[in-house]
Amino acid sequence: MTTQLPKVRGRLTRDRPLSDLTWLRVGGPADWLFQPADVDDLRGFLRQLDPATQIFPMGVGSNLIVRDGGIRAVVIRMGRGFNDISIDGSCVTAGVAALDAHVAKQAAVAGLDLTFLRTIPGAIGGAVRMNAGCYGSYVADVLVSARAVTRAGELVTLSAAELNFAYRQSTLPDGWVLVDATFMAPQGEPEALAERMAQQIARRDASQPTKERTAGSTFRNPAGFSSTGRADDTHELKAWKVIDDAGMRGARRGGAQMSTMHSNFLVNTGQATATDLEGLGEEVIKRVFQHSGITLHWEIMRVGEPARDLESGKAQQKA
Repeated sequence: MTTQLPKVRGRLTRDRPLSDLTWLRVGGPADWLFQPADVDDLRGFLRQLDPATQIFPMGVGSNLIVRDGGIRAVVIRMGRGFNDISIDGSCVTAGVAALDAHVAKQAAVAGLDLTFLRTIPGAIGGAVRMNAGCYGSYVADVLVSARAVTRAGELVTLSAAELNFAYRQSTLPDGWVLVDATFMAPQGEPEALAERMAQQIARRDASQPTKERTAGSTFRNPAGFSSTGRADDTHELKAWKVIDDAGMRGARRGGAQMSTMHSNFLVNTGQATATDLEGLGEEVIKRVFQHSGITLHWEIMRVGEPARDLESGKAQQKA
C-alpha cells in the first residue's frame, strides 16, 4: 500500500507483523498498523484517509485468526487511549480496549452486576461486536448505547436496538470503529458478586484450556445460545458435543490441535501457522457435517490473505 496516510498523534507502523498481537500468536503483517492516541486522533485520521483505503479495527486479538499473508489494509488497534472505565450510578462506561474481566471486577466493587463478563476473553469492543455472553446473560441484555467513529470521522451514538443484536453477532456499518460502550447493570452486594466471579473462574479453569494459546470458543453453539451454567443445561447441540461425537476431540493438523480438555477450543501447540489452525477448523466443520448433518459456524473471526496469495502478489509486482 503506497497511499499517503494522514498525520497522527498516535503511532503508525508500516508492514507491522500481527502475530504477537493475537492470542493465537499467528498471522502475517498489516500494510499499516495505526494505534490512535484518543478519539480525536482516530476521528482526524479517518476523516482525512483516502476513502478507497481499507481499514480493519482490532482489539486485543483474543477472538481472531490473522492469516499468514497478513492484511492489505490499515489495521486500527485500539489501546491505551480507549481503556478507561467509569461508573455513574448504575451505568458503567468502558472504552473498547478495556478488558472484559476488568470491567466486571470494577463494576462489582461498585455493587454492580456485570459478572458474566468476568470469564469472557478479550475486551469490550469485541464483546459488543459479538454480543458476548455466558451463564444466560449477554451484552444485549445490559447495553444502553455504544459510540463509534464513522468512516467519515464523525462520532455517533448507537442504541442497542440499532446494533441489531443476535446470538454472537451485531450489525455495524462498514468502516465504523467502536470507541466505547455504556451498560446499565443490576445492583448486587460487592462481596456476593466477588464470590460469584471466583466460582465462575474456578469452573472455567477446571473445564477450559486457559493455560494454552487459544482464542476462546472456536465455533458457535448449534443450539443458538450459550451455556446457561444451570443444572438443567443440555448439551446435545453444544459445539463441543457434536465435535466429540464426530471423533474430533484432540484432532491435529501441523501445530494446531482441538483441545483434549474442551474440544471447542482450537490450540496453537507452539508452532502452528494460521493455515494449520484454520485448516483444522474447516476439517472439524466437514467431519461434524458428515457425522450429524449439523453445520458448525466459526465464532473466531478469520481475516487477511493466505501466505501463497501474498507471495503471488509480490511476484507480480516484481514482474
